[in-house]
This record gives sequence, C-alpha cells and structure tokens, in this order.
Amino acid sequence: MRESNKKTTRRTFISKTGIATAGLTLGANSLSAKGYSRIIGANDKIRVGFIGVGNRGSQLLNLFMKQPDVEVAALCDIYRPYLERDRSKVLPRYIKELGGRIPKMGENFSNTPERFSDYRNLLDDKSIDAVCIATPDHWHALQTIDAIKAGKDVYVEKPLTITISEGRRMVDECKASDRIVTVGLNRRGNMVYQKLAREIPAGKIGKISVGRAARVSNLYPDGIGKLQPEKPPKDFNWDMWLGPRSYRPYQYNIAPYKFRWWSDYSSQMGNWGVHYMDAIRWMMQETAPVAVNAQGGKFIIDHDADIPDTMQVTFEFASGKIISFCIYEAAGGGLFPYGELELRGTKGNLYANEKGYRIVPSRPGQFQEWDKQTEEEEFKNQGRALDDGSSADSTSGLIRDFLDCIKDRREPLCPLEEGHRSTSFAHLANISLMMNQRLEWDSVKERFTNCERANELLSYEYRSPWKL
Repeated sequence: MRESNKKTTRRTFISKTGIATAGLTLGANSLSAKGYSRIIGANDKIRVGFIGVGNRGSQLLNLFMKQPDVEVAALCDIYRPYLERDRSKVLPRYIKELGGRIPKMGENFSNTPERFSDYRNLLDDKSIDAVCIATPDHWHALQTIDAIKAGKDVYVEKPLTITISEGRRMVDECKASDRIVTVGLNRRGNMVYQKLAREIPAGKIGKISVGRAARVSNLYPDGIGKLQPEKPPKDFNWDMWLGPRSYRPYQYNIAPYKFRWWSDYSSQMGNWGVHYMDAIRWMMQETAPVAVNAQGGKFIIDHDADIPDTMQVTFEFASGKIISFCIYEAAGGGLFPYGELELRGTKGNLYANEKGYRIVPSRPGQFQEWDKQTEEEEFKNQGRALDDGSSADSTSGLIRDFLDCIKDRREPLCPLEEGHRSTSFAHLANISLMMNQRLEWDSVKERFTNCERANELLSYEYRSPWKL
C-alpha cells in the first residue's frame, strides 16, 4: 500500500507540473538535472535497488547516483567485496587479471543502503520503487520477472536474455502488469541516434538496402586463457552465480567478467552485436528478419572460450533489406572510414556512432548521369565523453527517461518488446552457427520453419530449484 500511494502521488505531481507532456528525450527539449532538481521536492526520491554491482553494475550505480531524484535504497551481489564496496578486499588475482574491469567502488552514499546477497530478499523490501539489474545474461529473465511480480519498475541491462523464449515470457509478464521496464540498449538514449532514427526513415540517404556493423578486437594468441577448475574465493557464492544454469566447477576465466566468452552465460554476438543490431534496425524500421545465415567458428585462438573468434552473419528481411554483422576477435583494424556502423542508401552512405555521423554522397553508377543526390554532411555530438569512450548522454539519457517514466507511466525509450526483438538477433545468429545452416524465421510465432532441431535451442531446462 505504501508503494502504491507513493507512485500515485508522483504521477499526480508530474501531471500537475506539466512535465508529462514536456517531451523528455535527450536532444529534444529535455530538462537538465539542475533544472529538474528545482521542480521536485527534496524528499520526492525514487528508491532504487541495484542487483549486480560488479563492472557494469557499478557504472550504472554511479550514473543513477548523479540523478537528483534517486536514492540508493539497496545493493545486492554474490561477491562480498562488491557488496561492501571495498576494493581493498577484492582478491588480488582478480585485480591483476582484470584490472579496470574491477570497479573502483568507495561511493559516498547519502544514506546507508541495505545489503543483500540474495536478490529475492531485496525484492521483498516494499519501500523500494525500482531495481537496476546488471547481472550476467542468464539471470536477467528470472530477476526481471520476479521484480515485476514484486511490483518494482525495472531497468535491465542488455542483452536482455540468454534465450528467445525467456524474452517473450518477460514481455508477456510486463504486459500483464502496470510496471515500467527499460532495457539498457543505450543508443536509444543518445542524441545522435535519436536524430538519425527520425531523419533516416524520412529519406535522408534514400532507400536503404544494407546495414553493416562489426565487433573487432584482436585477442590472439591467448584470449581468456586456459585454466583448470579451482575453488572460488570464500566470499564468492559460485552456486548462486550459476543460478538456473547447470552446475560446473568454478574457473577464474569464467567469473567475474569473462563469462562473456562462454555460451551458457553470454556471447559476443549478445554482448556487442545487440547494440549494433538495435541501432541499425531502429533506423531501418525493421522488427525481425525472415532468415538468418551465420558462418564462422573458433579457428585461431587456443583458449577455453566456446564461442567463435571469427563470425559473419547475414540477416534477411521481408522488405529485401539485409543486415550484415561480423565478429573478428583474431584480427584488428576498422571496417569503416568513420563510426561503428554503416547504412548504404541510394543517395549516400551513413557512418555513425554515439559521437556523431558522416554522410558520404553516392556517385552515379553504370548508365547513370545524375549528379550527387545528397550533400556531404557531418554532425558531432557536443556532449562530453565517458571513460569508456561512449557519449555521456547515451546511458544517462536512458536512465533519465526511465526515471521520468516511473513518474508519468509512459512507455520508455527502450521498452521490453524492443529489447527482446534486438536481443533475438543475437540468439538467431548463434543458433544458425550451431546448426551450420541458413534458418528461416517466423517472427510472429517465434519459431524456425525449416529446422526443428533449431527450435530446441529457443529455451533450456533450468537447474532446480529455479523456475521461470
């Protein structure tokens, strides 16, 4: 009852001040944090609990703390030094092997947050309004659904899931509730991509035939290394980290952080590919492919990872458009003259990232006599850059939008359905590679139509006692 009254009061407050109709997206009449703090009352805080406060979780924690209407209510993690926010207690081996991926911690909280080693206990706290989930991918579905059922609004990191069936279940649970859920595909909060998402569909570079992106990171020769199972640190709850996944002995090149190279817990197609697929399909106005074909494998790097070091994927759409994505972890160098992705149109090509974009006009081809059909253009994001090289308005913009949506109950910039559709690209690509064939996809039924064995990979059996 306390929580419901609190949210009703905030919704009433927003409607009275007119903020609900102010068009709050970055780059479009948004209020600054300073301006916002003058409007809301000092005690009108959104109490947020943070589930998973390691590398990415710590980044999000600090960005949430910069918002004037956020109170850090609780922290949850399975590694005690992360929970206590004490880097001096982190295992020296972790710091030596992972360096900057181990968070600095030592935050100055305005209040003393509650600490939990089990996220379910955090969700039981009725005074918490919202949660931020930044655990490994295989935990997102369970924790998000449990949070929705507990009456919390949710900010959940990408990739949304480890399977397609989990994503659909999350969407259905959200639709059956009145909860706000934002997926952390941060380019949705970026002013460059917001601008392009308006202008590209309006014909800025003409009719688009192809979108391309790649993840390039040369991990040769050692990758994540080759290690034997060992006992985890005594203050690291390995069984809880595994959660619904099958039990296996602990290895130092799985957790923390390096789980991204193990298919049971993540993939680089999910880790990086989902960001690019989301931005490209957003600008191309595509929802889902009708077919996918992936080639590649673990050919060069001799390490424990079980995901490919080389991969090329083609997504086909009913419109005839194509999206191509590559993973090159045994080679270096950029693919494009600028930016992180490319759209090829009849008038010109777009190259973009969070910092800006360039448009290069096309030249007339064979038998054509026209001059250029668009002008060369360069646009730069004037916002400051973060330590990781991304633009400060990206994740911060998504977080600000999430907090505003908690108050006025409108749909966020990246709702669950959008996060699920973009994450599905990663799963479709990984399944195509495992099946070693082109797969045809029914995006309404969310089933493969030409390979029943592939459909068996749309879900997996959770380890007891966990249930979806």
